[in-house]
Amino acid sequence: MYIGEASKRTGLSIKAIRFYEEKELIKAPERIGRYRVYSEMDIELLLLIKEAKALGVTLSQLKGAITYKNGKIDWLKIKHFLREMRIQLMAQLNDIQNKIDSLDQCYEQISL
Repeated sequence: MYIGEASKRTGLSIKAIRFYEEKELIKAPERIGRYRVYSEMDIELLLLIKEAKALGVTLSQLKGAITYKNGKIDWLKIKHFLREMRIQLMAQLNDIQNKIDSLDQCYEQISL
């Protein structure tokens, strides 16, 4: 599919898709003449990038996580990366809960 269709399917702008290519987050797609032709694998990866960015993952973090083996995306490495991100988020959540508990204790100690 051409870049316009890839844009529609992913909800990403054409400019964003080209930017991700430029930053080598996705491989440059095959070309037919002047036109880029995107595969389903490209669409899956673009959707992953979009979702990860919405969760606060930086492009440099993604670049380290997205690799290819034999011309295919190494989904196992991405899965490990996502697991690490989950662990980090759970630690942040625990830290926030501890702060809330501490705040609640301070609140209860104040007598009016």
